[in-house]
Amino acid sequence: MPITNQQVAGHAFLREMYDDSYFPDRVVDGGKAILLRLCERIEAGQPSDLETLYELTQAATEEFNLLDREFVAAGSEIETVAREWICDEFCFVASAYGFTNADAEELTASRDW
Repeated sequence: MPITNQQVAGHAFLREMYDDSYFPDRVVDGGKAILLRLCERIEAGQPSDLETLYELTQAATEEFNLLDREFVAAGSEIETVAREWICDEFCFVASAYGFTNADAEELTASRDW
């Protein structure tokens, strides 16, 4: 399903991670795919409240929890700076879909990175 939100469609997800050689592009590609699937789920389900949005973001966060293992296997990890970059992307997605009052911590509350 193509992304219809123009703000999201034109966004360079995880740009900072791609720019940092510590993070292998092939693994960062997995993170970008997670974020794009999150956007697709938001567009398909059109959540009307924060609780429903948080359910979707928590599912995506669980995917990032698994992806962290791939980073570690590649000699990298989702460390402090990367954590902030990824959380910023979750905030961007929430805002792009009209959830400007989403709590940044709640968006990724189930993270273990």
